[in-house]
Amino acid sequence: MSHRAGGERRLEEALAATDRRRFLPEEPRGLAGEDRPLPIGHDQTNSQPTTVRNMLALLDVRPGQRVLDLGAGSGWTTAPLARLCGPEGRVIGVERRAELIGPARAALAGTADAGTADAEIRLAHPGVLGAPQDAPYDRILVSAQADAVPESLVARLADGGVMVIPVRERMPRLERHGEGVTVSEHGAYLFVPLVEDPQTTR
Repeated sequence: MSHRAGGERRLEEALAATDRRRFLPEEPRGLAGEDRPLPIGHDQTNSQPTTVRNMLALLDVRPGQRVLDLGAGSGWTTAPLARLCGPEGRVIGVERRAELIGPARAALAGTADAGTADAEIRLAHPGVLGAPQDAPYDRILVSAQADAVPESLVARLADGGVMVIPVRERMPRLERHGEGVTVSEHGAYLFVPLVEDPQTTR
């Protein structure tokens, strides 16, 4: 089996094992099977399943990798990332909305088993984008729209690392090799804005 075919199979299995209803508030759970974003409160959404699948396919997560899930929201992306990384991997989700942290952690805990990575969801620190103390990352997934690619996140990619981030309604995929970065674009998407603190220094 080719790497690409194996990766697609693993991705489908990870998504199938992640019950979207678990990551939704009670009111919209009946709509979990619909292929559209759903509100989770506090001006945030649970992303459209097709969008999540496309982003994870671009990210190409391998077993044993360290992954940053920035804009973890309800934990809806953190859970399949943990399954894709496998038990030797690590996933760190970061979310700025304090109100979402408790439900997201509870939902994520309900999906953990022997086949998933050590995964957690943290509250973002003011003035800090992501979790720089745990860099470098093999993969970075950003589920919020930026005005430009944050150089601080590119700097936290390991050699050979990949980042997928929506920028101005486009979906670039960045791959780092040494000091060089290659960029490819993959379609148009709408996301809630990435909140970058004006005092961000790290």
